[in-house]
Amino acid sequence: MPSATAAATDAHLSLPADSNQALGIGQYAIDFMAGKLGEGASASVRERTTMFHTDAVLCGLSALALKTNAPTILREEALEYAVSEPSQGACVFGSSVRVKPEKAVVANNSAVREWDSNGTNFGYWPELGHTAGEFGHNDFYGVAIAACQQRGLDGATALNAMICHDEIRGRLASVFSLKTYKIDHVVHGAIASAAVYGALMGATADQIESAIGMVVAHYIPWRAIRAGKQLSDSKGASAAISSEVAVLAMQRSMRGFMGPRDIFRNPESVFRQFEKTSGESPFDLVLAHSGDDFAVMGMHFKLGLYEHQSAGALQGLINLISQNPQLLENGGSNISKMLIRAYEPAFGIIGDPAKRTPTTRQSADHSMVYIVSTMLRKAIEMAGRGEFTPDDLESHDGVWKQLMLSPWDYAPGAITHADTRKLMDKIEFEHGGSDYDAKYPDGIPTSMVITDSAGNAHDSGLVMYPAGHARNTSADLIGILEHKARLLGELAMTGDAASGLVDGLKGLGSMDAAGIAGVYDIPFTTQDGYE
Repeated sequence: MPSATAAATDAHLSLPADSNQALGIGQYAIDFMAGKLGEGASASVRERTTMFHTDAVLCGLSALALKTNAPTILREEALEYAVSEPSQGACVFGSSVRVKPEKAVVANNSAVREWDSNGTNFGYWPELGHTAGEFGHNDFYGVAIAACQQRGLDGATALNAMICHDEIRGRLASVFSLKTYKIDHVVHGAIASAAVYGALMGATADQIESAIGMVVAHYIPWRAIRAGKQLSDSKGASAAISSEVAVLAMQRSMRGFMGPRDIFRNPESVFRQFEKTSGESPFDLVLAHSGDDFAVMGMHFKLGLYEHQSAGALQGLINLISQNPQLLENGGSNISKMLIRAYEPAFGIIGDPAKRTPTTRQSADHSMVYIVSTMLRKAIEMAGRGEFTPDDLESHDGVWKQLMLSPWDYAPGAITHADTRKLMDKIEFEHGGSDYDAKYPDGIPTSMVITDSAGNAHDSGLVMYPAGHARNTSADLIGILEHKARLLGELAMTGDAASGLVDGLKGLGSMDAAGIAGVYDIPFTTQDGYE
């Protein structure tokens, strides 16, 4: 039997199933932020988290620059909640005005998430048998920034808070699959948001436990927000709304409101309702506090705008057209048909027959046939102009940059592009079966076969770790991400300003309190004609 109390090692803290894990998470967040658990995260963990934060900021600014609906509405809403004292508020992107922190959080996290192009995890820690494979995304950094702006804290503190958040969220994702029960994955991020915001604001472990209890008892979002033939703003704003209520719950708890305690062992909570136990939590939870083995190191980058479940197919496509550029000749008529095989849940989510004819961006970026056909159409167009330059590198870094999917590839005119629709009609998408399923979430097993007009089959073979995946070792990740940063940054500002912003964000951990106070006060210009 596991111990009923938390146990620390040189690098990890264990919260066993028969302990009060909500209280344990609260104490972990407090002690981690105070540096009481060990030497802290390694330089590689800090660097990777900084990369994810930089990526998130560029995603958010570009979404605001193109006036996407939910981020624009929520930013305007936030600015209606201005406060007079800096300690009472935080800032939204592009402004130095202090607003209610929960409003800054919902606005900024919505912008970051809007493109669905920031970081991703698939909850996987096989060394401990923690392989629940729950989704999650690096949507929540705005929580750390808001609290640090309120408290006048520096960049080193903000970066540690982001690492702490990703650790709680990522490890919960490895032990409990919310999607299995049709609960939205953002619940794990909301729990982490309450813990990290509370720790930064000086809450006690009991107060954090109370806030986590409120989050789980009062604010459980169902995956209904992601269902339907055409998706709505709720899909992209889910993490933002959950982080907003997490901050509110933490504020109420610090004022004395008492939420339900010991929520992971509560017999009526979402966790024990779906996974029956004899009184304990459904899982043991292990959290890193020192070294390299943090959850963020297993999280994945998206190299453009696409649902991450499609990354294996995109890598397969890039490999095939790089090796067989003749497939792109004659306006694409050299391609007779394409067969994609993938695992569950990829097949069920982005292979939904309703998404074969997307009419909204939120549905198009969750349609395997649309995503692949759009990248292929771009390659065909470039080949027709003599601009497609396949490379012979294993990772095809140059092709990833050439064909990177941008926001304009999901604009209304792109979604209805006649050539894209013709290519979509040539694609068959199949479930790969148990052999594929068994390889997830270690990788994202996908294969593609393109049959040319002469009947020759060109097979990508099984793709497990495409560029951007945490276990990919061949791609020039930094170089591709720099291209992505320029692509998105130049939607919101001039090229020189975008480069300067990226360089500045790389120094997040070295910023003083004044730097963090203005870190999101980034001037950006808006463009008409996107939505």
